[in-house]
Amino acid sequence: MATPVLRWCCPGRRWVFAGIGGVSRHGRGVPTGSTSSGKRGQSSVAQQPLITAQKPRKGEREWAAVVGLEIHAQIASNSKLFSGSQVDFAAPPNSLVSFFDASLPGTLPVLNRRCVEAAVMTGLALDCHINRRSLFDRKHYFYADLPAGYQITQQRLPIAVNGSLAYSVCVGKRRSQMVTRTARVKQIQLEQDSGKSLHDSLRSQTLIDLNRAGVGLLEVVLEPDMSCGEEAAAAVRELQLILQALGTSQANMAEGQLRVDANISVHNPGEPLGIRTEVKNLNSARFLAKAIDYEIQRQINELENGGKILNETRSFDYKLGLMPEPNLPPLLLYDSGSLPPGTDPQQVINIDQLREQLPELPRVTREKLVQQYGMLPEHSFALLNEVGLLEFFQNVIKETRAEPKKVTSWVLNTFLGFLKQQNLAVSESPVTPSALAELLDLLDRKAISSSAAKQVFQELWRSKGKTPAQIVAEKQLELMQDAEALEQLCCSTLEAHPQVVTDVKKGNPRAINKLIGLVRRATLGRADPTVIKEVLERQLSS
Repeated sequence: MATPVLRWCCPGRRWVFAGIGGVSRHGRGVPTGSTSSGKRGQSSVAQQPLITAQKPRKGEREWAAVVGLEIHAQIASNSKLFSGSQVDFAAPPNSLVSFFDASLPGTLPVLNRRCVEAAVMTGLALDCHINRRSLFDRKHYFYADLPAGYQITQQRLPIAVNGSLAYSVCVGKRRSQMVTRTARVKQIQLEQDSGKSLHDSLRSQTLIDLNRAGVGLLEVVLEPDMSCGEEAAAAVRELQLILQALGTSQANMAEGQLRVDANISVHNPGEPLGIRTEVKNLNSARFLAKAIDYEIQRQINELENGGKILNETRSFDYKLGLMPEPNLPPLLLYDSGSLPPGTDPQQVINIDQLREQLPELPRVTREKLVQQYGMLPEHSFALLNEVGLLEFFQNVIKETRAEPKKVTSWVLNTFLGFLKQQNLAVSESPVTPSALAELLDLLDRKAISSSAAKQVFQELWRSKGKTPAQIVAEKQLELMQDAEALEQLCCSTLEAHPQVVTDVKKGNPRAINKLIGLVRRATLGRADPTVIKEVLERQLSS
């Protein structure tokens, strides 16, 4: 059998599939808004899986992948969705559990206003239609970490529907071109989180922590408009930035505040969509991409070898039960035009009021950076993708006379490079925006060379409290201002290296660089290479 090759959304990428064994995982949840067997309504051309221009070789089969996502974001709120219990990731086990969280008889839910506002703001930011009337349902599970035996959610009539999420991916042979794609948002719903089951294999027991039980979640369901792991990871990262900009979720994936379920299927182009599987509880954008690509490979390998894809969760298979939540009335929202006269504003949610409070979204911020500073689009992405980096960049810009292009280069290359080497956050940096701005000013007025500036930055990183000017003075890194002394040094260098001079006159382009290096070494790096080159060329031509 010929080797199967998948051509899909990432232009130029060819996938050669080898035999891959299945992986069994355990979890919960029935996939929704995902690919199913049989034909489905066609979406716009832009949303179809993109096939590369390469033609398949003889004997090869062509495959396309379809990916949908269900993203669960923990709402940034001081208390839980239906109880007054505090929300704290680091709290001791079972220390933040109310009677309602523990599902004791006689307790009733009280809806958290902050959670509703967060859902509406997120819906507005994603261009969703906000339902003025939404309902809560019960979705039944039977797990020890869900004391009530059901989850309160909004699966049937959610708070927001029919939105869109624009995101960008890198394409081209060098991955240097940014292309914007769009995934449709099927719905956004409010729901409760479950507790945590902690499995102790040494003692053969499972411990239950209910601190997380009842914490408010936003479930954002994306239609299957993506075609590979890279696209899915980019969409999740963009949503993460939006949630953080809105303040509706901290979306810290390391702390489980943003978890993703991926619905995946493959099919031959022009044929009905394939049976889908679901991969659950992915809490890293990088692992999400890997898991999706792995599952796509697994499905193609299975089909190429005559097998079948089961409509399953790659974890746990069970049947879903649904019924209305009897203890919660319909959730009613208003806009300025439909607000009943004499209504207390504190007792209702006004959609128009929340729309006015929306902050600037990441897409708009990136566009402004490109327009204002003339930076490349990929640089604007890099500034927003690291928490606190944009604010650091803007503070440096305010305090320096250096060109924005130079500031961008230093922040993204030198500063960010040091942070990643030390595995530090921007807030933990020993170099402040003021210090970097002062260093760039010294470089801009040619008080120091580029190489000296890097030495100063390294010293700033190691010696917190010193200013760039102090370091320059202590290490005598300022550029030579004595033109006559530089002339003499260049002349001495030419006299001491006649063979290199001969090579320069013969047209060897590397020879002049060697002379520049020798002069710089003699000046301990305090001479500007550009000035040295001008002096040498003048002396060589005389």
